[in-house]
Amino acid sequence: MTFGSQGTAHLSPRFSGDGSFSLYSVEYGEGFHCRSGALLEAQRTFVRPAQLERFCAGEELWVVDVCVGLGTNSAALLEAAAPRGLRLRWFGLEIDPAPLALALAEPSFCAQWQAQLGLDLLRQLRDTSCWRSSHGQGQLHWGDARQAIEAVLECSAGRCDLVMLDAFSPRHCPQLWSQEFLAALAALLAPRGRLLTYCSAAAPRRSLAAAGLQVAALGSVGAAAGQAWSQGTVASQALEATSRWWRPLSAMELEHLASRAGEPYRDPEGQADGATILASRQRAQALSDAEPASAWRRRWGLQGGDR
Repeated sequence: MTFGSQGTAHLSPRFSGDGSFSLYSVEYGEGFHCRSGALLEAQRTFVRPAQLERFCAGEELWVVDVCVGLGTNSAALLEAAAPRGLRLRWFGLEIDPAPLALALAEPSFCAQWQAQLGLDLLRQLRDTSCWRSSHGQGQLHWGDARQAIEAVLECSAGRCDLVMLDAFSPRHCPQLWSQEFLAALAALLAPRGRLLTYCSAAAPRRSLAAAGLQVAALGSVGAAAGQAWSQGTVASQALEATSRWWRPLSAMELEHLASRAGEPYRDPEGQADGATILASRQRAQALSDAEPASAWRRRWGLQGGDR
């Protein structure tokens, strides 16, 4: 989940709950993965909900990895796809080469992957920004994802089976959660394609719905029925209401979307900095007739701020 400056001083190593290697961004004050585990998050948020069993051996899956970071999500996906006889046509968006370089310098990270699958993918991307093997091919586009997405759209619009969105959180990196950028990601999707993300915030979900996608919640956490936060979001042009990996948005979540928390992040020119986008959204929220998020939280007995 990267959208930051060059160099390595802004990053520090950490090991997540499942023992897998990750990084922490000092610049953004966030970890690259959930504390319970980098590999666990990749499987739970991206690989399993992709439902690779939907595809037949020999098919080529078109995949876009937004904010490649350490490459954990794509490496995990490849290692799940290859045994099924699936090839990947892969596109990556990333602004900072440091996370991948630091990860590949860590022996325990390299040991997570099969030499001819995940590790080969990541090393090729680090060394050449390209990847080619008997299991597929791909190109890593460096730079601001808002501009880099244009090259991917030119060849991939309407063709992608999976878009993995793993940017830093909206409150820290609103550039990659804007209504405009999410609409561009939605335009990548094939009819049965899926956009998957760890994020369950109201504003991105409302923007995905505005782009014409059906939105559901990945998994659930919490004991109280109807009051559980999800583990992320799945969006598609055509989505089964419920599966093993997702469920419909709860009443609590639907009301969240309708509150001021659902006010989209807007970046019409695709060049605004985060502070400008956040300030613009705050002004729009102040003028909105929608219910304040604080009232929504009180009604549902919730603590904390706008998600």
